[in-house]
Amino acid sequence: MNMNIPLRRTDGVKTAILASRFESIARKMQNTLFRTARSGILNTAHDFSCVILTADCRLLAAAESLPSHTLTGPDIMCRYVMKYHPDLKKGDCFLHNSPYEGNSHAADHCLIVPVIDDGGVLRFFVLAKAHQADCGNSRPSTYLGDVADVYEEGALIFSAAKIQSDYEDNQDLIRMCRARIRVSDQWWGDYLATLGAVRIGEREILDLGKTFGWGELEDYAESWFDYSERKMADAVSKLPSGKRVVTTAHDPFPGIPDGIPVKAVVEVDSAAAMIRVDLTDNPDCQPCGLNLTEGTSMSAAMVAIFNSLIDHTVPVNAGSFRRLDIRIRDNCCVGIPKHPASCSVATTNLADRVANPVQRALAEIAPGFGMAETGPIMPPGMGVISGKDPRHEGEPFVNQIHIGVTGGAGTPVTDGFLSIIHVGNAGMCHLDCIEVDELHHPVFVATRRLIPDTEGAGTFRGAPSMLAEFGPVAGCDMKVLYTADGTITPALGARGGTEGARTRALKRELDGSLTELPACHGAALVPGETVVSYSSGGGGYGSPLERAPERVLHDLKEGWISAARAADVYGLVTTGRAADDTLAVDPEATVARRAALSASQ
Repeated sequence: MNMNIPLRRTDGVKTAILASRFESIARKMQNTLFRTARSGILNTAHDFSCVILTADCRLLAAAESLPSHTLTGPDIMCRYVMKYHPDLKKGDCFLHNSPYEGNSHAADHCLIVPVIDDGGVLRFFVLAKAHQADCGNSRPSTYLGDVADVYEEGALIFSAAKIQSDYEDNQDLIRMCRARIRVSDQWWGDYLATLGAVRIGEREILDLGKTFGWGELEDYAESWFDYSERKMADAVSKLPSGKRVVTTAHDPFPGIPDGIPVKAVVEVDSAAAMIRVDLTDNPDCQPCGLNLTEGTSMSAAMVAIFNSLIDHTVPVNAGSFRRLDIRIRDNCCVGIPKHPASCSVATTNLADRVANPVQRALAEIAPGFGMAETGPIMPPGMGVISGKDPRHEGEPFVNQIHIGVTGGAGTPVTDGFLSIIHVGNAGMCHLDCIEVDELHHPVFVATRRLIPDTEGAGTFRGAPSMLAEFGPVAGCDMKVLYTADGTITPALGARGGTEGARTRALKRELDGSLTELPACHGAALVPGETVVSYSSGGGGYGSPLERAPERVLHDLKEGWISAARAADVYGLVTTGRAADDTLAVDPEATVARRAALSASQ
């Protein structure tokens, strides 16, 4: 098989050592940001990423970063830094968040530092991307789905703006952010944390260059890319060749009453060891905030591919990317946006509607590979809360919470990742600790629990839905802004698995009654009122009648499914009682019941 992959003479031990060193530098950057950030979206939910790129802007190391942030995008942004600032100098740092020039969305502030050696030569880039609690939008949320364009969105847009020269801040830009961002002290703390991350990355790489020599590091990078490509080629060649056209749709939304259809044409060419995804046959940019960016369009398809491979030792970098051909087009809602289209929600909703069909298509092409669909987001349980904190003399607060989201999809070998949150972050973001949220903000969380019988049933089931109910404390009026998908179109199963439960949002009024809320909404709450959030369940993989009976029994004992669902959907027959812990599988009766259910389907 001729894959045209270079075969260089390399020192495998040294390559492995340097790969570990670069990954450790990316992790040091991440730890710095995580431990020093001010906002809960960073220091609790972990919504940030840190990467290292080569001097020609190829992704080299990303450690445990969010795929939607990193697979494609950092490379584009670094090229714009070079385009607008061809004379890079040591001590430079650039603030970039333009969705039209590679970034994910305006809420993700990126700090980019060129690593310049003592001779003034550009050697690498380091980049830290941090989701902001507030980015100057027209309303206190970084996710505005119901806006017609970027002007109505209102965010400050920075296009490779030089925020530091010779390690000194550009106070003009600092004043702009402080004047526009609602929680300016919080933003300033997050800026310093992000700056610390990129400066530590710069320092560590400069030390590494002095230790090994810049030529050695350049040789390593090329060898690592070639090795990664070979690993990816080997993984893809194990798949059967095939092609599928898979469609889905985002739910109706303000500005798009019919929703947004999405088509993905997925092809595996095992002989050439290539996977191709064509997203060009999709609608133009829409008059809402859901449009994807070049980075999030590409990354959405790519994360689905990496999710679908059984060999998870394939390095995620520019080398393995050579085996992927993702096709997008200009002015497309899942392509390259045209100004002034809004991309406020470009990391989540519509991005998931790209990733999910791709991983489902791969499941159809290659039995034992691919995944079912992960649950759509963003219910109120991961909305943006804002108001004035009565505990701190009415000080304004704005932050995104991650109180209640699940959504993991069934795979060929595992049940759904309970707290994945959504496809694009790959589980890298964390669910909030309730007590920490209640300490940080004037919010009371009444309940958080899983909902029985909401999983996508399968040989390996999807994650069940999560209920979260919360509201403001006494003396506080609170706004909860969210942009939910999946209220109509659920997460579908794969290879005989069933769909997960739908997203839902309600408001509990002062008299205790419940009012259904729209999918995209800003819920205004007074003390005594709460918002009730149901996250979507994940799709199942494979027939539920082939699920190991012991797994069904486990879910039954845990209360994740009811006895009726265990019997009617999974064909489980039990003996004994749960009350005295004698509940057990009746193997022969289960086989007979499953045969009868299969015959009736």
